[in-house]
Amino acid sequence: MSQTRDGHVVVVGGGISGLSAAYDLARGGARVTLLEAADRLGGKLYADEIAGAPVDLGAESLLARRPEAVGLAREVGLADDLQPPAVGGAALWTRGRLRPMPQGHVMGVPGDLAPLAASGVLSAAGLARLPLDHVLPRTDIGEDTAVGAFVAARLGREVVDRLVEPLLGGVYAGDSYRISLRAAVPQLFAAARDSRSLIEAARGIQRRAAAGGTGGPVFNGIRGGVGRLPLAVAAACRAARVRIETGAPVREVRRTGPHGWRVGLEGRELAADAVVVAVPAPVAASLLSAEAPAAAAELGAVEYASMALVTMAFRRRDVLQLPLSSGFLVPPVDGRTIKAATFSSRKWGWLDQAGGDVFVLRTSVGRYGDTADLAWDDTDLVRLSREDLGEAVGLRAAPVAARVTRWHGGLPQYAVGHVDRVRRVREHAAKLPGLALCGAVYDGVGIPACVAGGRRAAAEVMATLVPGGAGGAGE
Repeated sequence: MSQTRDGHVVVVGGGISGLSAAYDLARGGARVTLLEAADRLGGKLYADEIAGAPVDLGAESLLARRPEAVGLAREVGLADDLQPPAVGGAALWTRGRLRPMPQGHVMGVPGDLAPLAASGVLSAAGLARLPLDHVLPRTDIGEDTAVGAFVAARLGREVVDRLVEPLLGGVYAGDSYRISLRAAVPQLFAAARDSRSLIEAARGIQRRAAAGGTGGPVFNGIRGGVGRLPLAVAAACRAARVRIETGAPVREVRRTGPHGWRVGLEGRELAADAVVVAVPAPVAASLLSAEAPAAAAELGAVEYASMALVTMAFRRRDVLQLPLSSGFLVPPVDGRTIKAATFSSRKWGWLDQAGGDVFVLRTSVGRYGDTADLAWDDTDLVRLSREDLGEAVGLRAAPVAARVTRWHGGLPQYAVGHVDRVRRVREHAAKLPGLALCGAVYDGVGIPACVAGGRRAAAEVMATLVPGGAGGAGE
């Protein structure tokens, strides 16, 4: 952004999407005010501590194969703190015991059947069903289809229930029989349209990835927690004179003319030349209802999943029996309370070093359509997590500390047709000069996608600003 503008832009939302937008806007010369309803910045990125050890209480890793999040971390001074996982080798707790996660798959769709057969994840009947994929007629997926329904039609339901479900659940906390193949696994959607066999489609994706791979880590963490990233971006924003307010919920966003906006808060208003709305879909729908009712209706139809993270600290001598892996996933079909467990002090070298005698482990509870366990109070969620851990890995010791972090409406669900829904929302928003949208609901729930969305929104509104804009009056 080499050409500067001196308009005033209000960014609504202080998660990583809104912060990324504010950062680029300020660097481009705009005067920026960022408003966050909560009392802290970062949204689902939240670093804190337990028993004196630094931990993430939200998202804990960045997809390193996409450049946006890692690049932003480097820009704001965290380059030396980026670290890949210290161990890999996640497992599946299914069919009565821990089993190795089979290699050679694309979001649970196998491209290589040998590791899957060796893992014991599928029954003999489930394995016997797989070769039918090579002789079945092509399955028409049209413009979109549910991941689970399509994979089950090609490979059988057992592959979905024991592989696809836990892997997709780790990303969306969702139900694979509702999640859009086109939105959630676009490379598989594209490959499946060109190949009759789903196994061959997955194998082709893997071959292309291997041919173009850089050999670097798939994921990165940040020393002290990924939750440091939004705080570092916020510090860079403040250094660029961005005005940041927390505890400032926005009540209304209205146009004041062809190129002006009014942002209403409790008891006051801000004038702006442009507005970036970087909040979850239900909040965005409320804010846009007056000026973009069609976009608001589309956003209001997006459903969300709630979940809880149970973070526990143990004495190291009490966890010696844990496998030397990063943790395990749990297929919902197995009927357990926890959906995953992460051996955080094994997974992240920085945490292993900083924790001293403390070993940090966390579990996740809840997913879309399965919220009964979230009705338990925090003490019971810790108890239920410990019971499952005892059965899965023999962990019987009591933690020295525990924290439950609840993410109500934390993850948007990319239902079938989501890509077209987002396209319609953006078409409606484009009719309003100076308005841009970003966040996890649009182009991906991962941190790199959110960073990319925020920067895209900044570029869109910068293109509408002109020197001496009308919104410069501020409050």
